[in-house]
Amino acid sequence: MNQTQNRRLNRQDYKTLSLAALGGALEFYDFIIFVFFAAVIGELFFPPDIPDWLRQLQTFGIFAAGYLARPLGGIVMAHFGDRVGRKKMFSLSILLMALPTLAMGALPDYEAIGITAPLLLLLLRILQGAAIGGEVPGAWVFVAEHVPEKRIGIACGTLTAGLTAGILLGSLVAMLINTLLSPQAIAAGGWRIPFFLGGAFGLLAMYLRRWLHETPVFRELQARKALSDALPLGDVLRNHKRAVGISMLLTWLLSACIVVVILMAPALLQKQYALPAALTLQANSLATIMLLLGCIIAGLSVDRLGAAKTLTGGSLLLALCSWIFFTSAASSVTALFVTWALAGFSVGVVGVVPFIMVRAFPAAIRFTGISFSYNLSYAIFGGLTPVCVTLLMAISPLAPAWYVLALALLGLIIGLWLSRAERRGSLLRQVNV
Repeated sequence: MNQTQNRRLNRQDYKTLSLAALGGALEFYDFIIFVFFAAVIGELFFPPDIPDWLRQLQTFGIFAAGYLARPLGGIVMAHFGDRVGRKKMFSLSILLMALPTLAMGALPDYEAIGITAPLLLLLLRILQGAAIGGEVPGAWVFVAEHVPEKRIGIACGTLTAGLTAGILLGSLVAMLINTLLSPQAIAAGGWRIPFFLGGAFGLLAMYLRRWLHETPVFRELQARKALSDALPLGDVLRNHKRAVGISMLLTWLLSACIVVVILMAPALLQKQYALPAALTLQANSLATIMLLLGCIIAGLSVDRLGAAKTLTGGSLLLALCSWIFFTSAASSVTALFVTWALAGFSVGVVGVVPFIMVRAFPAAIRFTGISFSYNLSYAIFGGLTPVCVTLLMAISPLAPAWYVLALALLGLIIGLWLSRAERRGSLLRQVNV
């Protein structure tokens, strides 16, 4: 391996990574802010005379539509990312997120325009889903193809932490709005503020991204005329089934662990143990911060120890910490904060996932391979995990713990398989070639 591949991150690398992570965080914020204000949106955008359960179902159905739109949006954007350039799609994704978010904030409610209101809301949510489907795989590919080979782990881990920071930002903004404004003021227009903020910040991030450069890997592919002649998705499905399978399983690990330990846990603890909402949200914020740290540590570990050892050790830590959290968190306030922080940190093992995916596919079809695998798996498991865990809780109150334990076992098995694959020199390949 040459000196360039072994060099430390330079100023340009840090600039690229910072702008990519900032844009990703803001785009994730735009995507999830909807759920924090789902109750008031349901009141305003659906007929007042329908039952509450139907209003809630329709509201969350619109939220879920964003997840269902991810695969199609991601595949289309990845196709052009592999054919015309990473940077162009990287900029387009954030514009495609910022504009619908701004439009949501300005959208007239049901009282003003009737049934058109929820239909427009659904359309804007679909556009958001298409944008996030292109943003996440595009961001991973973009930073991985910019940094030296020996620094791809920390780059992917840091970027994943940045994406997750969008969830924390959404939670903090929602908490601030609900603290400063009365329920009446929020319903009268206060709910629009987070959408306007998200859209404005998204446009700013898009402006800042104009200082980014096309990846050296893509420029070399262009120079060598080595871009994919065939349809990139067809190449992926014909020749890279194993890489797709591994990437989808790892995306299940990534999406489901975050959904259960970070997104579902506050409501589960409130319902099962009657813990105050404010207390669980405070502890959840700490767990999310620890998740960010865990992603960065996982990235550092990949560069030093390799993906297989990091995934194997991280999966064992995830099994231990998540089990302690779900079995001990309700015993005291101290236990709640400490065990949830440890569980959040252990979920940081997902920081190794993008490293494995960017090295599983050749450069010419890398964007498409990751986007197809990640978005399809996320649409399936991101949507089914809450339903599955809820149904299993009828059998055992520790269903969330058992579910995460099963995912940790999956991560352990993949880690051991990767260890064997690394020794044989298969699956994982050089990125900067």
